[in-house]
Amino acid sequence: MDLRIFTEPQQGASYDELLRVAKATEDAGYDAFFRSDHYLKMGSADGLPGPTDAWITLAGLARETSRIRLGTLVTAATFRYPGPLAISVAQVDQMSGGRVEFGLGSGWYDAEHEAYGLTLPPLKERFDRYAEQLEIITGLWKTPAGSTFSFKGEYYSLTESPGLPKPAQSPAPPVIVGGQGKKRTPALAARFADEFNLPFVDADTAAAQFARVDAAAEAIGRDPKEILRSVALTIAVGRSDAEVAQRASAVGRDEAELRANGLAGTPAEVVDRIGQWREKTGITRVYLQLLDLSDVDQIELIAAEVAPQLD
Repeated sequence: MDLRIFTEPQQGASYDELLRVAKATEDAGYDAFFRSDHYLKMGSADGLPGPTDAWITLAGLARETSRIRLGTLVTAATFRYPGPLAISVAQVDQMSGGRVEFGLGSGWYDAEHEAYGLTLPPLKERFDRYAEQLEIITGLWKTPAGSTFSFKGEYYSLTESPGLPKPAQSPAPPVIVGGQGKKRTPALAARFADEFNLPFVDADTAAAQFARVDAAAEAIGRDPKEILRSVALTIAVGRSDAEVAQRASAVGRDEAELRANGLAGTPAEVVDRIGQWREKTGITRVYLQLLDLSDVDQIELIAAEVAPQLD
């Protein structure tokens, strides 16, 4: 079972704070450090000192870490054109020595689009653009050096692109797709995903969606086992019930709700909870949503007392 730290910097974090958490993640032995791709806070957080760009952040972390994998849950297709995005991600992959994983989603948060002058198309168009971006970005990366890539879609057209630079990983960084759509999402995952992620859902919902992805893969002749299954869950892990309650309160969450819907409890309780998830859904990876970026102690606690029991 891979454990990864997943952060939400739009709620309030500087690059230096993210670097501190990323280094703690690496030192504690985790598999990866991930971040969201948002430009505006959500809820009651103050969001100070302001947003940090996901791929600029990951470029910095690529040079200041050495082992952990780095990525997004998930890059918003509405924020960037696919060609320049393919260049940015390939460059960060080179800068990291081949440690990037690429999550891409359709975009959804209307307030951040309005706040920063970004266009949020209607849902169908947004998903159509997302599908084209997946095809373009993976196509650019996988085009052999010396050849060119062309694409003619409804929203994007590329003519004889050299598909440069190439990522360090060949033929491409792992691609992460996720979401609860019952038809188009599983179909896109079957075509493009190395990993399918479900954030903040219950195990029954996850199991049903993983089954749809498997069926979509089989329908195009792909082995479903090629697509890794993962979930993202909010954490509040403590050595005692009092510490669990304190950690839930620190991020503005109800302890009972987090125990029911996230990963809250003592290390033994969380080990049992992850075991239940694994048995019901077949997941082999969990993204631990750390909302309090000052809480490095929790990172170290999970690494010391939860991770060793998941082998």
